[in-house]
Amino acid sequence: MRIEHQRKSDELRVKLLGELDESCSNYVRAAIDNLVDDGGIKRLVIDMSELSFMDSTGIGVLIGRYKRLKPRGIPILLLAPNPTVDRVLGLSGIYDIMPKAV
Repeated sequence: MRIEHQRKSDELRVKLLGELDESCSNYVRAAIDNLVDDGGIKRLVIDMSELSFMDSTGIGVLIGRYKRLKPRGIPILLLAPNPTVDRVLGLSGIYDIMPKAV
């Protein structure tokens, strides 16, 4: 798992590359939290275009970030998941709280 990030004004874009599963969930969680805690963002976009696999642990990472950012009024949008990841996200119902970015 690799993570790239880019900040544009008050938007933080985090790109996940590889597989998001139990073996890297703590790393992903800490990396996103550290980037968000730098402050000043009003929106988090998670780019999933290079995410090849995600299991229920990955859903847990996303929900944990949502619970952490919702009280601060920071929405999370999910960008370009591949069909396999999109199916997992859709079945989990996560799009109800984290919409797809357009």
